[in-house]
Amino acid sequence: MEDIESLNFYDEVEIEDMDYDPDEETYYYPCPCGDRFAITKDTLRSGDCVGRCLSCTLIIKIVFDPDALDE
Repeated sequence: MEDIESLNFYDEVEIEDMDYDPDEETYYYPCPCGDRFAITKDTLRSGDCVGRCLSCTLIIKIVFDPDALDE
């Protein structure tokens, strides 16, 4: 896992503002390149909060409560 302080985030996004696909257990958020950022629920459970775009190099920091992931 990267040193979170050294990363250059495009934005900081609340998990409530992301779309969730229950079949894939993945959260998505629109990227300015036209694609979307993605992060799986398992990745979030492991403590990683970096959402990566599926097409470009932008990343976002996802703000969430780990205890609320399974609610």
